[in-house]
Amino acid sequence: MKTLDDFASQDGPEQEPYPYAGPEELRDPIRQALTRVVDPEVAMSIVDVGLVYGVDVGDDKVHVKVTMTSAACPVTDVILDDIERELDKVAPAHMVVQLELVWDPPWTMDRMSDRARRFMGW
Repeated sequence: MKTLDDFASQDGPEQEPYPYAGPEELRDPIRQALTRVVDPEVAMSIVDVGLVYGVDVGDDKVHVKVTMTSAACPVTDVILDDIERELDKVAPAHMVVQLELVWDPPWTMDRMSDRARRFMGW
């Protein structure tokens, strides 16, 4: 059975999946943490699904804008809890994780990574 990793681009790295502002040394740990969070409805990382709209790291917080594929998403609380748990593992101890659930712009399949679209056969 193929996994999402089997659909990596042959053309080199994909573009940044979401805007990031903050210390460069936290960029990769935060991205890896968010990549470990899986949307259970599609069994893919929230980064590949395109649910992360942006990350802003300040002196005392990690602020993450996320969305869901629909306002009626039955696993919203699970995903938000998983995001917070994973970010708490990589954020410096003095930082607070702040999640902001946004609906504008609405999520569309265009937000999915190329790898996720290839996996879904699109």
